[in-house]
Amino acid sequence: MKIDGRPYRTIWLADDGWSVEIIDQTRLPHDFAIARLTTVEEAAHAIRAMLVRGAPLIGATAAYGMALAAREAPDDQSLSRASDRLLATRPTAVNLRWALERMRRRLAELAPADRAVAAYAEAAALCDEDAAFNESIGTHGADLIRQAARKAGGRVVNVLTHCNAGWLATVDWGTALSPIYKAFEEGIRLHVWVDETRPRNQGASLTAWELNHHGVPHTVVVDNVGGHLMQHGMVDLCITGTDRTTASGDVCNKIGTYLKALAAHDNGVPFYVALPSPTIDWTIDDGVRQIPIEQREGSEVSALTGRTADGRIETVTITPEGSPVANYAFDVTPARLVTGLITERGVCPASREGLLSLFPAS
Repeated sequence: MKIDGRPYRTIWLADDGWSVEIIDQTRLPHDFAIARLTTVEEAAHAIRAMLVRGAPLIGATAAYGMALAAREAPDDQSLSRASDRLLATRPTAVNLRWALERMRRRLAELAPADRAVAAYAEAAALCDEDAAFNESIGTHGADLIRQAARKAGGRVVNVLTHCNAGWLATVDWGTALSPIYKAFEEGIRLHVWVDETRPRNQGASLTAWELNHHGVPHTVVVDNVGGHLMQHGMVDLCITGTDRTTASGDVCNKIGTYLKALAAHDNGVPFYVALPSPTIDWTIDDGVRQIPIEQREGSEVSALTGRTADGRIETVTITPEGSPVANYAFDVTPARLVTGLITERGVCPASREGLLSLFPAS
């Protein structure tokens, strides 16, 4: 996608041909900054501290983390330690485990002297695959927006999304935002309701930033306004992403997604979830009981960072001193509340049968 007319991915090789550059998403929306990764420890820190985030981009960063590790020490023991270090960074997004398993399979079949070159090639292939998957998700999802436009009879189509599932969460294009970008480029009249997505405000700081740079009409709203908008006919469909999807169609996404799905169900609003196939965890069926939910630092809830009127970036505390804080980062939306899953192979029901209809070999 483009920033001020220049195309960017979220992760790429630096000009030196071996270090890795990323967009530091902790600096957005007030500062567009590039960070450089030179070791597996720096890659792990980028994932843990959320310089990169979003399930597909976490996987891509882990893949390049393994390439950096292979460049430094390509023996089995060192690569195993590197993989364990990266895997421990964040527990919920399944793409992390998937990418590391893919890299380890590829490197295990090679002599240590050949591993670094192969690791960089495999990481690059993984990134290209992610971008292609997400563009295809956009094509299939744009059909749903097109249908909503016909139903709206020329009125602007209103889409509600939660958190950031745009190109910043992937290598390129995004998942939930990819259909919006495709539909917008087709000339479909649309408008996006952007949930702020507390506590890290990825909607307000990242999704709004993306849409603003792309010229897509949008409005930032507080997290709890979605039900009100749906009650008053102001949402035609919801599209979110997912960090892990079970074999039965349950979806785990940023905290608050479940409440949006409940409101959509109560008001007859279609609720779609967009995902590339590596986000499917075929090993589990019950998302509520089996998906590990990351709990992050309470400071993400008790403090807010923003830009003051005179341009300074400041962090302030918003909770009383001494009040305990819990910070559950994700929740699970049961498949029964999901209208359909948008994948690179098409749209299917949120069920084992639906997923197997598109991915029969899984």
